[in-house]
Amino acid sequence: MRRSPARIFSAAILVVLSAGAHAGERTIDPAASTLNVKVSKTGLFSAFAHNHDISAPITSGTVSDGDSASVKFVVNARGMKVLDAEASASTRAEVEHNMLSDQVLDTLRYPEIAFESTGVQPVGAGAYMVSGSLTLHGQTHPVRVAVRQSGSGKYEGSAKLKQTTFGIQPISIGGGAVKVKDEIDIVFNIVLR
Repeated sequence: MRRSPARIFSAAILVVLSAGAHAGERTIDPAASTLNVKVSKTGLFSAFAHNHDISAPITSGTVSDGDSASVKFVVNARGMKVLDAEASASTRAEVEHNMLSDQVLDTLRYPEIAFESTGVQPVGAGAYMVSGSLTLHGQTHPVRVAVRQSGSGKYEGSAKLKQTTFGIQPISIGGGAVKVKDEIDIVFNIVLR
């Protein structure tokens, strides 16, 4: 059966259009990207406790540019590590155990944290406000993320969120003499392949 030139041309157009629809999508390089969570202390004896710097490994994700710009990524919650340089190894291990346990993140039930954008708004040269849905601790809520392009295929940014929004009660010790603040800071550097 012979195909007409019009059919072949139409098929070729469809292939080109479908390829172009995904041309702006690039994969996040998990090995080169970082996402850190900054947790601060409060309370009467907070000066005697450590603030925490926690790495949260991105396992996968994509970024699309152009008219329908978007970003989505997944973090391995079970792979989160406490980096506190001023704390002893045993203190870091204890904080990490508490963080991953059912007291906080409950990573046995919720092994992943996921973000998917719902809108990307330019706010200046190479700067964007990204709105999206964050799924953390089994709950999904809207968040806004400030993002800046820091090079070709490189983005950095930050966001603030409250743990209680996602059903997490900040840890308190010594009858509240030292407490983890409800609001945490998220800082990231995303590198695309």
